[in-house]
Amino acid sequence: MGKGKNILLCVSGGIAVYKAAALTSKLAQAGYEVKVIMSQSAMEFVQPLTFQALSRNDVYFDTFDEKDSSVIAHIDLADWADLVLLAPATANAIGKLANGIADNMLTTVLLAATSPVWIAPAMNVHMYDHPAVKKNIQTLSDWGYGFIEPSEGFLACGYVGKGRLEEPENIVKLVDAHFRPGQGGLLAGKKVLVTAGPTVEQLDPVRYFSNKSTGKMGYAIAEKAAEMGAEVTLVSGPTHLAPPHGISLVSVETALEMHEAVTGRFPEQDLVIKSAAVADYKPAETFEHKVKKQDGMLSVPMERTPDILKSLGEQKQHQILIGFAAETQSVDLYAKKKLEAKNLDMIVSNNITAEGAGFGTETNLVTFHFKDGSRRDLPLLSKKEVAKELLIEARRLLEGRFQ
Repeated sequence: MGKGKNILLCVSGGIAVYKAAALTSKLAQAGYEVKVIMSQSAMEFVQPLTFQALSRNDVYFDTFDEKDSSVIAHIDLADWADLVLLAPATANAIGKLANGIADNMLTTVLLAATSPVWIAPAMNVHMYDHPAVKKNIQTLSDWGYGFIEPSEGFLACGYVGKGRLEEPENIVKLVDAHFRPGQGGLLAGKKVLVTAGPTVEQLDPVRYFSNKSTGKMGYAIAEKAAEMGAEVTLVSGPTHLAPPHGISLVSVETALEMHEAVTGRFPEQDLVIKSAAVADYKPAETFEHKVKKQDGMLSVPMERTPDILKSLGEQKQHQILIGFAAETQSVDLYAKKKLEAKNLDMIVSNNITAEGAGFGTETNLVTFHFKDGSRRDLPLLSKKEVAKELLIEARRLLEGRFQ
């Protein structure tokens, strides 16, 4: 399966190093040529000999240990790789890479790499949630690094939460999909654009207007679309989520920025799914300095932001266009009105006050409404399952459009 493809596995220090050994074995069994670089901390958990035996290649850990005098090892390894995996990626390794620090063999090779680099974080849940770690992940994401989001569960430190290195067999599946894009996928060869998260409308340097969207639904859709073989662009407002691997991320803040990012890319898309919670209004005036508090009430004049979905509905030609309707009352009524008024092919409605649905949850309870008046009610599902069902329906719509 992986014959002819070279994987460079960079292993930084943490208890999850034992999973990196299993990952090496599974990649080799799948036919990939695997070479391993270890940090000094990683070698405190597992000896290099283990990785040498599993990969059947020399293991690298010292920048100044040149095993072949005809090449410079850290450059040669970087050039050799078709894909670089940093797994596990500690907070320290992520921080060094985000700040251009190359003080060991592992970080030196990472900075020299020109092939895709995927980062699989593994750390304590509170470390993963630290602002510095989030900032470093966002920086690397903006630079084009891919992330394999950690899973949730029991951690070695005793905590239960997000921070476990993704299971080796799942990482191998992602690698397989990377080298065989779209093979057998429902969306093979299709270009898909997804919007996610909130927008932020500034009032002054301190205050802004936004909403409670976390982006989880949109990110799940983008991840699943990529798994189904699509070429995915994710236009995202500010979130704390690591972007799915294998997608193109466009980070925006305001409704106007999202409008420009989406409409500029719209003509080349086959499918657009607009799940972002875009601000309908923004302050009519913004202030260079903080607005000081005063006696009495404060009124902030607001003006409309661009209606992205309506604009796309007016422009669409061959595209399938899907929107979301997050409501608190008369959900079906408002969803059907939005479906018709904005020339959508499908709309996903949900009552955000329902238990297990809405912003910030891991689950959702939705209904699909279609142009022909039909509907499909889903039970309470994880957002990833909702994404899967949505994309299956989208594929059916695409098949009808291109017949």
